[in-house]
Amino acid sequence: MSTFALFVAMLAPAIFVAAALAQTQLPPPAGRSSPPPGATTPAPESENAVEGRIENIDPSRTAITLSNGTKLVTPVGAVLKPGVVTEGMLVVASYREENGAKVLTGLTVKDRGPATR
Repeated sequence: MSTFALFVAMLAPAIFVAAALAQTQLPPPAGRSSPPPGATTPAPESENAVEGRIENIDPSRTAITLSNGTKLVTPVGAVLKPGVVTEGMLVVASYREENGAKVLTGLTVKDRGPATR
């Protein structure tokens, strides 16, 4: 038998096994289960946006309150850097609602406020 034919004979089963494995579904990561067949998955939580002046920054630097009373919190483990965000700034904040809290996903400064001019 020629070397090429022997090579093809050895390689062909590996190609078919690889194709079969590529079609196999992996189980979900630990702690997560896939929904039962026919079940609908909930839509991802939508993001909202609000504009306002920062009225108060929590001493822990994990929350801000806007002049309209909206309280926004940072994601778990995140803090607002001192001096970067200050009271009086006009900001546009994007957030998502989690367990009744408005969790910041983005913060854009529109006006630094009268104290920084």
